[in-house]
Amino acid sequence: MKVGILSFAHMHAQSYAVQLQRHPEAELAALWDDDPIRGEAMAAKYGATFFRDLSAFLQAPLEAVVVCSENARHKEHVIACARAGKHVLCEKPIATDVQDALEMIRVCAKEQVMLQVAYPVRFAPVMQHVKELVQSGALGTILAINSTNHGQMPGGWFVEKEQSGGGAATDHIVHLMDLVRWMLGDEVKSVYAELDTRFYELAVEDCGMVSLVLESGVVVGIDPSWSRPKTFPTWGDVTMRIIGTKGTIEVDGFRQHVLHYDDTAGKLQQLPWAADMDERLIADFVQSVQEKRAPSITGEDGLRTLEVVKAAYESNKRKQTVVLDRVPLA
Repeated sequence: MKVGILSFAHMHAQSYAVQLQRHPEAELAALWDDDPIRGEAMAAKYGATFFRDLSAFLQAPLEAVVVCSENARHKEHVIACARAGKHVLCEKPIATDVQDALEMIRVCAKEQVMLQVAYPVRFAPVMQHVKELVQSGALGTILAINSTNHGQMPGGWFVEKEQSGGGAATDHIVHLMDLVRWMLGDEVKSVYAELDTRFYELAVEDCGMVSLVLESGVVVGIDPSWSRPKTFPTWGDVTMRIIGTKGTIEVDGFRQHVLHYDDTAGKLQQLPWAADMDERLIADFVQSVQEKRAPSITGEDGLRTLEVVKAAYESNKRKQTVVLDRVPLA
């Protein structure tokens, strides 16, 4: 199965490229990038054909494309892929605007191509085990969830609102919100958020606290801050504390690691030894295309998490709770 990568603007593109190389039934055959220097370098590194022209890239014999361009360009690129008959794995967030996300979903449906959104944390074995415990009733009725997705400030286009759509809230709310929806099968009723810029001199927020109430009454707290210093041994974390009537469980998505004291590089690193989430995400995407089945993570999943992000910005602006108004797909 021949797969292409559309842009290496997002840092996750290189991980996806590695996993496509390793997959026994997939081939990273082509890539496009609007930065020719970066594109040529990545093509040489991963043994793929580099296309300077996007139309030529989309005319190549590819079954699927992984879109890793800047957030604001996801709509343009996903729709172009769909109209070229390519199945799509789109980096998160699905888009920077709710109506853009809705149009992407509708065009992919019309063109009969699959649209999957890249939420790899779903594929962490520990998260899958926690979901089983929650849905089995082992914790009783879920009352509340406290969660974090702290990270290092990524810089580059991630801190340019016109390209990213926002700062830490855009970057990190979506991962946790996707896990909550996936584990509980519930939707958000209301959002209260306080966002700020306190760690760096940026035009976007780098920290915040988000409080959600789900339709079932479950209260969810999310800290999406870029609060990890440059010297931190890994990029960040994904943690959840899930409180039920029969018990409480705490989960750290990246706890399974060894510490590497690297005198040569002059730094301490956390080296994970758990199953690779990106490997399992790519394997799932490839299998979905091969079997012509619905994706594990749908365009609607991306849309619903984006709606929460937008409600968080609105709440912060108005300094009050915002009731979520979900847009219909039809």
